[in-house]
Amino acid sequence: MSMPTKAFSVLGLPVHVITNYSGWLLERLQQKIGTHVVTLNAEMVMQAERNTTLAKVIQDAELVIPDGAGVVLYLRWQLMQKVQRTPGIELAEALLHELGQKGIDAKVFFYGGAPRVAVKAADFWLEQIPRLDLVGTHSGYHSAEEEQQLRQTLTQVQPQVIFVGLGVPRQELWIAQNRHLCPQSIWIGVGGSFDIWSGTKSRAPTWLGNNNLEWLYRLYQEPWRWRRMLALPKFALKALIYEEGAGSREQGAGKRE
Repeated sequence: MSMPTKAFSVLGLPVHVITNYSGWLLERLQQKIGTHVVTLNAEMVMQAERNTTLAKVIQDAELVIPDGAGVVLYLRWQLMQKVQRTPGIELAEALLHELGQKGIDAKVFFYGGAPRVAVKAADFWLEQIPRLDLVGTHSGYHSAEEEQQLRQTLTQVQPQVIFVGLGVPRQELWIAQNRHLCPQSIWIGVGGSFDIWSGTKSRAPTWLGNNNLEWLYRLYQEPWRWRRMLALPKFALKALIYEEGAGSREQGAGKRE
């Protein structure tokens, strides 16, 4: 199985554009090809600019999807690509539904969130899909000894689909450091998805998501995030400068020819 055929650069980071992400992941799952899925948004792009380790993890990931509105608008306006936003939570939900509907025998594991949140998220999904083989959960708040026990559990159980909700960049770095424990598994960083599934928080109304304003609802729910939201205008400015620089380089190359 090869990489997705359409890969585009967003400020030096890859974004893979295919029509059916969950279908592609199911093929990888059935062929036992380990995969790290990154859900890229503008905030993560700006973090990667400052954090070379995070940038390397994103560049090495087998699948990077356009999660954030800023990334999608960059692909549409700067690269003229007909791209639809694919929130990580929706990809995770589609994958879980497909596992249940198609009766695919795959063990699923939830790691992350505050105490009991992953458990409640698991209960929610088992109500939706009773046949889902959800083999375990683990809170994102724990001691070093408990994390070592988590690693041992993953090694022994070998879940094939592992959702990690630790927030950015912690979840991406943790996956990169630990995916060798289950080398044939699908690893997906799902941010705050466990909070949504457990009922702890709610998603933005559809009309906000459709107008690329889901970030505004998150700011309403979590006002402490305002500093992190400053990444959005920084991303827009950086994208403009990056594109102008690329245009200047192309013109210079044309003159030399």
